[in-house]
Amino acid sequence: MRVAVSGSSGLIGTALIQALRARGDEVLRLVRRPAGAPDELTWDPRAGQAPVEALAEVDGLVHLAGAGIGDQRWTPQRKQEIRDSRVQGTSTLAAALAAVGSSGRAKPPVFVSGSAIGYYGDRGEEELDETSPPGTGFLAEVCQAWEAATAPAAEAGARVVLLRTGVVLSARGGALARQLPLFRLGLGGTLGDGRQWLSWITLRDEVHAILACLDRPELEGPVNLTAPTPVRNAEFTQALGRVLKRPARLGVPRGALRLALGGQLTDEALLASQRVLPRRLVEAGFAFQDPTLEGALATALAD
Repeated sequence: MRVAVSGSSGLIGTALIQALRARGDEVLRLVRRPAGAPDELTWDPRAGQAPVEALAEVDGLVHLAGAGIGDQRWTPQRKQEIRDSRVQGTSTLAAALAAVGSSGRAKPPVFVSGSAIGYYGDRGEEELDETSPPGTGFLAEVCQAWEAATAPAAEAGARVVLLRTGVVLSARGGALARQLPLFRLGLGGTLGDGRQWLSWITLRDEVHAILACLDRPELEGPVNLTAPTPVRNAEFTQALGRVLKRPARLGVPRGALRLALGGQLTDEALLASQRVLPRRLVEAGFAFQDPTLEGALATALAD
């Protein structure tokens, strides 16, 4: 299989490319600078430019590019960057695949496009699967626009998969990597009251699920990339403390988080309760390597 990947230098993209190459696939990396290697393709999402001819020769396109959600305060400028980096990039690639579909090729390549469980918003105790309606708030609105931007590719006949990804556990990057220094010092603790649901997935299960979405024709539309056992934040905190053999008795009140990071980022990205189940993956027979939290954390820390 020949697969093009955007966001190839990120945490998930790097691991995905390693897995694709390990199984013998050819990978082309989409980069936003002049191509400097045989496996690179230049694209410019802000200008709406993508390498249509090269994409006509691939079997699949995995789109993972987007500005980080939790690494900066949500100023108006940062919020616009978060939205534009997702919607503009997705629109550009969807239009390119639509052009492929109209160029005489029988069918455009499968389009596996990033999204997130932020689509569901803060939903308390509600169990959520791919049939659940969208929530409200900035992240939910971004995810809806992000997913809607794939429409031209679907209309041109591409099989489109929307990766609604949860919190990816890896010591290499992301939320867990940012928490580890404090937890290793015995300064870890719950966020807010700790009752909010956290829907997580290990990096290796994330990658294997993306491969399944590339390979399996029955997977189309939204697919939740989360482990089948979401946990409350307090349970996550205690499990991480046990794996690290460090106390995790402290807590960070909502007010302190809002003061340090801003209210909207705190409420939507850190304290939102999202009890998300991977129903589509389970129905497709996907086998999670890390279905339960404590084993998953051990896997993540061994990355």
